[in-house]
Amino acid sequence: MRYLFTFLCLISFLTAQEVKLPSKEQFHLFLLVGQSNMAGRGVMEAQDKTPHPRVLMLSKDGQWVPAVDPMHFDKPSVGVGLGKTFGQIMAEAKPGVTIGLIPCAVGGSPIDSWQPGVFYPPTKSYPWDDTAKRVALSLPAGTIKGILWHQGESDCKPELASAYAPKLHDLVKRLRELVKAPDAPFIAGQMGKFDEVPWTPEIVMVDKAHQELPKHVSNAAFVIAEGLKHKGDKIHFDAAAYRELGKRYAEAFSKMKRL
Repeated sequence: MRYLFTFLCLISFLTAQEVKLPSKEQFHLFLLVGQSNMAGRGVMEAQDKTPHPRVLMLSKDGQWVPAVDPMHFDKPSVGVGLGKTFGQIMAEAKPGVTIGLIPCAVGGSPIDSWQPGVFYPPTKSYPWDDTAKRVALSLPAGTIKGILWHQGESDCKPELASAYAPKLHDLVKRLRELVKAPDAPFIAGQMGKFDEVPWTPEIVMVDKAHQELPKHVSNAAFVIAEGLKHKGDKIHFDAAAYRELGKRYAEAFSKMKRL
């Protein structure tokens, strides 16, 4: 255990160091947005703290560092997410490229909080405005290749669910404008489908908006969450499930033939 702790401390030190970036064309950027199941709440293991040599992330203070979990910083409960696995698979698929991940998810955030100027009290943050700042820091260094979205649980309420689909379509348009890539691939992930958690009509409605997104928005994809487990809270995926979600997002992106 002592050696593991020393190893993790060494990795943490290394990841705090700024790294040398590749050319803009060889630095492929992906925006990670949504709420807690994008940020990640899985329990970390040594593999989650081990960086890939060609996968970087934009740190909380705006520096490019080796990508390790936790990637996000929205809440103290942050842990393993899907981003690191996604980035590693993308890097392995393109040996000459470095992957840059831009973590911007905010736990608990409803889709209405992803509007310019909107303050989200639980995290004392501005989800959209903060994302815009991080995108502005990132774009001079690399080339946006895709947007990964996992959100919806906070909108599964009677007064919100019916309006979710048009808001999602609008969000895709605004995010693409923000990253200056009008046709950037947009991938939405499915909310947890856990056997012991029955879905309400509102969850079904929000899920339908995710599933049907490719019908209404060009160059969009949907990733299923079938067969994945939660971490015990019936809301958040466990670490293994997040890693599998990362694989599924990567498969969806590759099928879009945009790498």
